[in-house]
Amino acid sequence: MIRKHSIALRGHRTSFSLEDAFWQEIKEIAEKRQMAIAALIAEIDEHRQADCNLSSALRLYVLQQLKHQIAQA
Repeated sequence: MIRKHSIALRGHRTSFSLEDAFWQEIKEIAEKRQMAIAALIAEIDEHRQADCNLSSALRLYVLQQLKHQIAQA
């Protein structure tokens, strides 16, 4: 199921929509990196391309991380 989430990035509120599976992966990645979810999302937001919305950038980040894990196995 897709859920809407809200977060403050650089002092302004923004929202994004993610499927539960992607949200769970974002939380696990943040935990593994020992950082707050908001900090991870801010980092992803800072590095996303201008033509990519935040929801898509988060999904692509999760995909990239999972592919990296598979390659390391």
